[in-house]
Amino acid sequence: MKKKLIWVALLVLSLNVKGQNLSWTSNEIHLNFKQPLAAASIPVVTWVKPALDYSSSPENRVHIVVQVTADAGLSSVVLKVGNTTEGGEPIAKDLHVSSGNTYTVDLTVTLKDGANYIEVVAQNALGAKVTATRNLIIGKDALDYISADRKDVALIFATDNYDHWDDLVNPINDGHTIAKELREKYGFDTEVIENATVEQVFEKLRDYNLRRFKPQDQLLIFFAGHGMFDDTFGEGYVVASNSLANDKSRTSYIAHSRLRGVVNNIPSQHILLMMDVCFGGTLDPVIARARSAADEVSEREMLARKFSYKTRKYLTSGGKEYVSDGVVGQHSPFAAKLIESLRSNGGDDFILTLSEIQVAMEKLKTLPRFGSFGDDERLSDFVFVSKTRK
Repeated sequence: MKKKLIWVALLVLSLNVKGQNLSWTSNEIHLNFKQPLAAASIPVVTWVKPALDYSSSPENRVHIVVQVTADAGLSSVVLKVGNTTEGGEPIAKDLHVSSGNTYTVDLTVTLKDGANYIEVVAQNALGAKVTATRNLIIGKDALDYISADRKDVALIFATDNYDHWDDLVNPINDGHTIAKELREKYGFDTEVIENATVEQVFEKLRDYNLRRFKPQDQLLIFFAGHGMFDDTFGEGYVVASNSLANDKSRTSYIAHSRLRGVVNNIPSQHILLMMDVCFGGTLDPVIARARSAADEVSEREMLARKFSYKTRKYLTSGGKEYVSDGVVGQHSPFAAKLIESLRSNGGDDFILTLSEIQVAMEKLKTLPRFGSFGDDERLSDFVFVSKTRK
């Protein structure tokens, strides 16, 4: 009976640890039950670089940044580097942490070609130990690091009908047309949610927060409908089908700040948030604070590079301004340009990038806004890979 109680304690603890961003795919926890307080304050290991559980690089030198904390105090931090292609024991280095509650690993390591792993083993003063791992494909093999079973997913919210706002004419048509192009030309799994309430939007986003995504899977989230901005709060909002017209507290709207946080938390490594709504550009706090008014590489290498960085990008139909819904029976100007870009199949290389979409939208009267949010890495991108290429 005593042994069963210990296993239950381990299960509960593992769930709590996951809430502290210790991924189930890359961390192990070891407790010393001779120390009764060991479970009370386990070490927390946060990877800054590389950010992804699985990544690749043609370069052998890799910069590592890891933050380790333990409320009970750290007794040791050990770095291990191994090559699974060749096998053998990993190289281990004791970083000689003598005291304190925090420690930052910041160094550059040289890895061999092939499949490698980097482990950080942190132990607190009470004997609780956490192992956090990153896997990397290095050298020429990195060019082939494009998963055959990777999947692209699109979640589209489109609203024409409002309880308290003027109805619109094109968002649902836009949403379904974009979904069709994504499915037929780029192999996306698509889901279109029509006329969603605030509650339905967050229920659906919660569903996606509970999904499991593979390292190279991509997620596109698209909003089409009304948007608004409150100068007093300095906040932009998406208007849901049941949002009130004169809601001074703005609690019946979807605040951009909350939306950024919820979407950033979704466990997909590559996310693009598109918003064809008025004031959509205020998703970027910099815009919201503003006053109103080389050498070429192969396609495979480009994809391998882009899938190696965590992506949190946004594309909105405008900045801090109203945008057109378009003519009845046609698409909004923003949606029309996006659909035109999707129908290009990505050009000669059959890969459509955000920069190519940006060029296509340069002539729109209201200039779309591109940017980053949350945990985005500087060299990341979101790509649309044509089924013709596959």
